[in-house]
Amino acid sequence: MSTLSVFIDTPATPPHPETKLVAAFKKDTHSNKVFLAGREYLNEDGQTFVPPLVWKIKQQIASDPTLSSEYSPCLGLPEFTRRATEVALGRECCAIVENRVLGVQTVGSTGAVRLGAEMLKRWYNLSADWQGPVYLSSPCDDSLAGIFEAAGILDVRQYRYWDAEQRGVCMEHLLQDLEEAPELSVIMLSACGHCPTGADLSQKQWKLVIEVMARRRLFPFFLMPAQGLCLGDLEQDSWALRHCISAGMELLCAQSFSHGFGLYGERVGHLLFVLRQNSPLLPVQSQVESLVRTLWSCPIVGGARLVTTVLSNPAHLAEWRDCVKSTVERCLLVREQLREKLRILGTPGCWNHLTQQVGLFCCTGLNAQQVDFLARRRHVYLLPNGCLNVSCINSQTLDYVAESIYLAVTSLP
Repeated sequence: MSTLSVFIDTPATPPHPETKLVAAFKKDTHSNKVFLAGREYLNEDGQTFVPPLVWKIKQQIASDPTLSSEYSPCLGLPEFTRRATEVALGRECCAIVENRVLGVQTVGSTGAVRLGAEMLKRWYNLSADWQGPVYLSSPCDDSLAGIFEAAGILDVRQYRYWDAEQRGVCMEHLLQDLEEAPELSVIMLSACGHCPTGADLSQKQWKLVIEVMARRRLFPFFLMPAQGLCLGDLEQDSWALRHCISAGMELLCAQSFSHGFGLYGERVGHLLFVLRQNSPLLPVQSQVESLVRTLWSCPIVGGARLVTTVLSNPAHLAEWRDCVKSTVERCLLVREQLREKLRILGTPGCWNHLTQQVGLFCCTGLNAQQVDFLARRRHVYLLPNGCLNVSCINSQTLDYVAESIYLAVTSLP
């Protein structure tokens, strides 16, 4: 019998850029080091944002002897899926009234995207072996392509989204790429808080995009990772989704409740299916149940119970909305202060894009050499593409970050 592991020849994958960045930051001993590449919302003290209401409800749930410790239903807690659906689409949504919406609790938004990809692979357009194409924005979260490929969808393409020169959405190229996409292509869209740029479409631009998609018979798959934390309003942040439904389109939407509730470890996600008729609803539900049993069997209940408690209680909901709005206002203030600091320092270029973007992320426009300069010379760590987490900047680090960006731009134009 061989004494060698059956995995002896397994090659190591290259370390993920973010993993390398975290390792470099931890190794750095400089007293002024600043990490701006995290994925969580932070408060002014640099701690993970968790609404006080969430802590209170967590304690109530933990001490409630009436709660069952049994496995959850395959598709999740029914009240959670109902509330998650209503917060995304609105209670009066025609699709809800006509019973043509299916909500499924998932293991985070990653699980929602994977489940959606598995359903598309098997049943999109009556195909048992659909291969794509799926279009992702350029840039986008670098895990998305891998999720579709893991589901067996190998034709993954990109549409142009970010204009590095104008530091905003390249609308002309975006529309051109949609026009040229094959009919029935699946298009991944960010409903709000585009990752990693923070550059969102206006309502006028969304109308143009959805008009093209409807005419070209393209299928929308929305990402909504932080509803309420972009414009500070649940309805405004889901406007694109709701307009798409009003235009008569079918869609998928992957929701996450990690950011809004500070539930990063609980993995509370949700996948929405909005169909044109309700006749396929039960067959779709049966196929989803079959897939879920092979993916994670049943979802985690703790975080879902907490979200349900907040969304189903008017007083809790109002308190949570106020807390979310305060977080948005802090991020907006950081953007304004950073832009003003850069202006006072005489930093070359226009920095208005900092306040035109929304949500957690901000694409500074700094190039790879300037990002490297910030890490090596100033101990300020950004993502390689020049994007940063706005909430990581606070009153203690603002001046140092602004001065560092000024030096990077003037030293390496």
